[in-house]
Amino acid sequence: MKISYNWLKEFVDHDLSPRDLAAKLTMVGLAVDAVEEHGEDSVLEIDLTSNRPDCLSHLGVAREVAAITGKSLQMPEVVTGKLSAGTTQVGNVTSVEILNPDLCPRYSARIIKGVKVGPSPEWLVKRLEVMGQRSVNNVADITNYVMLELGQPLHAFDLAMLKGRRIIVRAARDGEKIVTLDKEERELTSQMLVIADAERAVALGGIKGGEDSGITETTVDVLLEAAYFTPAQIRATSKALGLATEASYRYERGTDSEIVPVASARAAAMIAEIAGGEILSGIVDAYPLKSDRKQISLRRKRYEQLTGLKFDVAEAEGILNSLGFEAEISPDKTALKTSAPTWRIDAAIEEDLVEEVARISGYDNLKTTLPGSAGAGAYLPGETGRRAMRGALSSLGYNEAVSFSFVNAEADALLTEVAEGSRLELRNPIDETAGFMRTTLLGGLLKALEHNFNHGSRNVRMFEVGKCFLNIEAERPEEIERLALIATGARNEADWQAASARIDFFDLKATVEFVAESLGLPSLSFAATDSFSHLHPGRSAVISLDGISLGRAGQLHPRVAAEYKFKQPVFVAELDFGAMLNARRAEVRYQPLPKYPTVVRDLALLIDTGVALSAIEKAVGELAIAELVGFRLFDLYAGKELPAGKHSIALSLRYRAADRTLTDEEINAMHERIVGKLTQEFLAEVR
Repeated sequence: MKISYNWLKEFVDHDLSPRDLAAKLTMVGLAVDAVEEHGEDSVLEIDLTSNRPDCLSHLGVAREVAAITGKSLQMPEVVTGKLSAGTTQVGNVTSVEILNPDLCPRYSARIIKGVKVGPSPEWLVKRLEVMGQRSVNNVADITNYVMLELGQPLHAFDLAMLKGRRIIVRAARDGEKIVTLDKEERELTSQMLVIADAERAVALGGIKGGEDSGITETTVDVLLEAAYFTPAQIRATSKALGLATEASYRYERGTDSEIVPVASARAAAMIAEIAGGEILSGIVDAYPLKSDRKQISLRRKRYEQLTGLKFDVAEAEGILNSLGFEAEISPDKTALKTSAPTWRIDAAIEEDLVEEVARISGYDNLKTTLPGSAGAGAYLPGETGRRAMRGALSSLGYNEAVSFSFVNAEADALLTEVAEGSRLELRNPIDETAGFMRTTLLGGLLKALEHNFNHGSRNVRMFEVGKCFLNIEAERPEEIERLALIATGARNEADWQAASARIDFFDLKATVEFVAESLGLPSLSFAATDSFSHLHPGRSAVISLDGISLGRAGQLHPRVAAEYKFKQPVFVAELDFGAMLNARRAEVRYQPLPKYPTVVRDLALLIDTGVALSAIEKAVGELAIAELVGFRLFDLYAGKELPAGKHSIALSLRYRAADRTLTDEEINAMHERIVGKLTQEFLAEVR
């Protein structure tokens, strides 16, 4: 945002130099990136955060300067005084009807008759040039001037071109078209807002005017629009049409609904003065949905708790009043009560008031030392488990990634299956391409993997733990703590003898099991599934604990891999880490080291390929053979000489008794029970 130093001095008569003023503004949160000289003026380039749309004008920045310097704020005379107007009532000439007040809560119109459209005076042209704007004509230049001065976008219509000489604010019709001032024809939808006359749309509400109703050299009578539009609607329309303007930039961040008639009066007076004409008496001001500002309290205890500074109630009152908050001191002198002015859409809770007082009184007053404490520190709930998880994954060569919680809806939808409307949309996103809260951590990890691939790293293992968000029918969105893993490349890049061994699904499965083991959880269950669209069919599984689903794991689907241009298999997993932290822990049992020998018997079976090892292990466990202390698969073979749909597996079974040495007869009997169970249940054949 560009701010003219000379223009600011018209609002606040301060004695700071341009660079001193830039330093002061930066210290209160309005970062000035540069100060450039323009003839006898200086321009301050301010990098505004999205929550301070009130400073997208000279008036807004002047309020900050007045609070910093302790000087009074001087408003233009026409704003503070009475507007000079004719005897004809504007309501006798035009009318305003708002059909969609949820999209346009306020719309006003003034009329100036007998205007002579022409070039602007030199002072106005130069002031706009300093601000980086091109002069168009006196009427258009004045609307731009007032927008830069007061922060309220305005639009001027040629009254003669409005059918029925009336304004209707309504939603567009699907397929409705309008040619805007840039001579582009745009097709609209019912989600967009238009300003219409009695027959057709004549402007895109809050974004750009229409060519058919714009000001030209033949214009005599002007209808001046000043309105307040819902920010989310302006942003959505601007994004959908690919059309961004100075007006939409301000509207989509939030303007002041109460400055509408003030800015209208200022512009009308300037038009009458510079372009001539008569201002009709009054204003047509449709305001069906008035803004409501809640009362906020600022307590001494809360201020001192957050800042570590002493709370001077009189100083705090003066600061808030200088910023327009109209604060009152409580009878006991320990608190303030106020309501935020309509232009401060970012101030809604007590902590906002703490910030306002602290930044104006001076952040340099904050102490750099930690406050003393007699209490002992403690981990947050679940922190021990998080540390154990991080230690386990680090020992396996995984690096932790941290990504943004703001995501692109299309990219997020590619990696998760959530119900329609469950994604949480941001009202005022920092980046228009990342306007939603994430529902999965995989998007951030895949972008990090893409970055690694682009820089030549092919063997990558990463994890991220963080919150995901779902929009549910409750007061607040649901926050779910999740853990995501991603692995690809060589299984052990340091082992040159096995350089060709690549990470596969079972490496990922072992990692997930190791994480569960580090948390002290019982054994996890993995069930094959094809229900996840972002995972490879036949190479993915649902992960469960005690019959409750914890997440999923598998190879990234080739379709998704192609979106990221991955040319090697990528394996991912995502778990409900919050549920894992709260799950029951496996009972820890201690017993003496065995005194008696262990006997190992191998068993080779010809079995259907569709039988999972977990099913075999479960069947053996159902026999409840106490002396069976080990069960392991050590070989799998599939070849042409075997029957179709069959493969050969080799199991290693370990037998040991706690109180004696087992005899061959005992071992044979137990082994035969296992063989009989497997041959009967799975139709397996002993090889």
